[in-house]
Amino acid sequence: MIGEPVLVMLVEDNVDHAELVLRTLEEHHIANKVIHFLDGQSALDYLYRRGEFSEPTEAERPHVVLLDLRLPRVDGLDVLKAIKEDADLKSIPVVVLTTSEAEKDVARAYYNHANSYLVKPVGYEDFKKLMDDLGFYWLGWNTNPILGE
Repeated sequence: MIGEPVLVMLVEDNVDHAELVLRTLEEHHIANKVIHFLDGQSALDYLYRRGEFSEPTEAERPHVVLLDLRLPRVDGLDVLKAIKEDADLKSIPVVVLTTSEAEKDVARAYYNHANSYLVKPVGYEDFKKLMDDLGFYWLGWNTNPILGE
């Protein structure tokens, strides 16, 4: 991934949380591009190149997906399950980024092959610190497979 533009898919219906994620990644020049979806259905349409995303050049594969669990239209766990059951998508790392600390949600996320499960802190500074660390790990330090191979 050295020198390659990094594409982050953010699936988050809370506009304030999404703005904080976007701002943090931008401040640290970690992601070259972030595509933001407010619901699970739109995210799946993008990944499966359906509807307005039917042109592959308009729907490039993300290097990592940041996924909230509680989403309108299609739930985050259903999005995770669809990604990890698809041979063309399953190698994309999916980081669940949610407010839920419920053991049931954690277990279901990992059962469906989440690569990581992070609980959003309540305070701004803690949330910002989490996003800093997340960005450096998944987009800087971690080595991802070349997509499509």
